[in-house]
Amino acid sequence: MRVVGLTGGISTGKSTVSNLFKAHGIPVVDADVVARNVLKKGTGGWRKVVAAFGDEILLASGEVDRQKLGQIVFNDPDKRQLLNRLLAPYISSGILLEVLKLWMKGCKRIVVDVPLLFEAKMDKWTKPVVVVWAEPETQLQRLMARDGSTVEEAKSRIDAQMSLDLKRTKADIVIDNSRSLDDLNERFGEVLVRVNMPLTWAEFGLSRDGCIVAFVSILLGVIMSRKAL
Repeated sequence: MRVVGLTGGISTGKSTVSNLFKAHGIPVVDADVVARNVLKKGTGGWRKVVAAFGDEILLASGEVDRQKLGQIVFNDPDKRQLLNRLLAPYISSGILLEVLKLWMKGCKRIVVDVPLLFEAKMDKWTKPVVVVWAEPETQLQRLMARDGSTVEEAKSRIDAQMSLDLKRTKADIVIDNSRSLDDLNERFGEVLVRVNMPLTWAEFGLSRDGCIVAFVSILLGVIMSRKAL
């Protein structure tokens, strides 16, 4: 089984690339969706976060006010790191569970879309790692246009993340999404060819079919050895 790691930065077009993978029949495990689920009322993640940040982050329904929590951690690096530490185990477990579900369905290629792929050290079990990159000025302008933010606000949000250039050095594949959608589609086509290359023997061994083949081989070996006795 090939588990592809997908990451990038805010307003680089990572979500667009994620949707392109889905459109080409490759399932995607979205860490943002998992993160929303682990913050639902009554979950372990919910209890940890409420204990750390207080009831003031809750809506009247008891659910976490994600916008308010986001404002708190965005303006305080220490609180942002605290939130990441609290939720990381739940998010990692949730992602692994979703990958396992897809493995049981027989999927041979899976993409895990994780904004904090490197920060959470999840790149260690994904190969290849795809980073969606964009020129700094392009990223800034896109973010300002999307959120209606000022230059200072947009720069502050970008600076709160790991440097895109640093992520680029850690990538196996870099998708430069600084230009048009047509250009992105062309670059994605090249990436898709690499992702769809035949599985290595190690990757096949990790797939459901590979495990079945291994089990049958072992079973036949046991049967043959007993007959030889």
